[in-house]
Amino acid sequence: MTTEPGKMESIRKWVVEHKLRAVGCLWLSGIGSSIAYNWSRPNMKTSVKIIHARLHAQALTLAALAGAAAVEYYDHHFHQESKMAKYTNQFLAHSHKD
Repeated sequence: MTTEPGKMESIRKWVVEHKLRAVGCLWLSGIGSSIAYNWSRPNMKTSVKIIHARLHAQALTLAALAGAAAVEYYDHHFHQESKMAKYTNQFLAHSHKD
């Protein structure tokens, strides 16, 4: 009987494998939502709206990088098999036949 990994474990695994993509998607959604929010405020100049959107996205990116670092730390300390061991085992399993 196999157990299906939980949702948090699946998310953790995806973030570990796609760190830059996760941070980039978070940045893009952050700047998009910040621009949408700032554009709904008519009493601000366009340059101020863009600056606010950039600042919000920058803060969100820093938070995403910190989150990715935390996931990497968790993965390194609580999952015994490292990537190096996984690849070593993969190559040793396919030894040459004489």
